[in-house]
Amino acid sequence: MLTYCLFCETAKCGAVARAAERKLGCRAIAPKQVQHTWSKGQMVDIVHDLLPGYVFLYAEGAPLEIAAIRALDGVIRCLYTEGVGYALQGSDEQFALMLLQKNGVIGKTRVYEEGQMIRIARGAFEGVEAKILKVNRRNMRMQIELPFAAQKVKTWVEYEVVAEEDEQNDGA
Repeated sequence: MLTYCLFCETAKCGAVARAAERKLGCRAIAPKQVQHTWSKGQMVDIVHDLLPGYVFLYAEGAPLEIAAIRALDGVIRCLYTEGVGYALQGSDEQFALMLLQKNGVIGKTRVYEEGQMIRIARGAFEGVEAKILKVNRRNMRMQIELPFAAQKVKTWVEYEVVAEEDEQNDGA
């Protein structure tokens, strides 16, 4: 599979993706992200462009014709890497394939709050329940308090070590 990345007029990403699928016969994604936000006292999910102005194309078999890509209304240019060409390579290609696997939608970021109980999913304290004392959203870390050696111990952990909600017990 060959992957491409288009730079488009921001407001036209969805239209460019639909036109690419229709006219070029390839899969096209204008990636989105689901984010939590507060609205009228309730947590709601809002869908935003993950990368405003970018569309990813996925072609099986033969390479896509660059002239046909450029002819799509709203396309500014097809990204090009000197010595490589238009098809994405390396980590850029891996990122594009990850987007394809997720159908172009990156899930919502979990919201952690002080006082919340969590379950550690990985590392030395796997399976242990802990209480969040402080949250550092910028660094995606939290200070937790957990039982160890018959006392409560404080330590900092990254968001990634916390079990997803569906993995936790109802009491957590």
